[in-house]
Amino acid sequence: MAVTTIIGISGSLRRGSYNSALLRAAAELAPEEVKIEIASIRGIPLYDGDVEEADGVPAPVTELKDRIAAAGGLLLVTPEYNASVPGVLKNAIDWMSRPAKDIPRVFGDKPVGLMGATPGPGGTRLSQTAWLPVFRLLNMRPYFARLVFLHGAAAAFDADGRLIDDKLRDLVTRYMAGLAEFIG
Repeated sequence: MAVTTIIGISGSLRRGSYNSALLRAAAELAPEEVKIEIASIRGIPLYDGDVEEADGVPAPVTELKDRIAAAGGLLLVTPEYNASVPGVLKNAIDWMSRPAKDIPRVFGDKPVGLMGATPGPGGTRLSQTAWLPVFRLLNMRPYFARLVFLHGAAAAFDADGRLIDDKLRDLVTRYMAGLAEFIG
């Protein structure tokens, strides 16, 4: 049985992040033929064209670009900040689209899953919707058959960040099976 590798990235840097906990749960609940490699965007500097021109693309960005390019798919787990995408995750994607000639290698026709968690009532719907023009521009293939919009995230995880909500565990299990089939 061939193993499909998916790079999973949480769009939150916070140590107790619900999105990072949701990503860990997705990795745990993925089908056995799927390996979720959790990558970090910590250490990626703010995009600055002057830095790019003087020094090129920073090493952490190049490493992450290469991992995504080699993977079968990408899973972004996004918070929602001010009714849109989180700046740190958008910044990482912006850096990884540099230089523009690398977009087809890194993102072109790359299957991408999207889920998110928030303590508020919106369940990251606006953030997930705000990602769609970015995916379109980068020529990615979003998985839409199932959606994971976790609201009230504080009640879904225990003190150690483990997913304890059985309905959500089932939803994430079905989402990951569908994403694996979509990538398949």
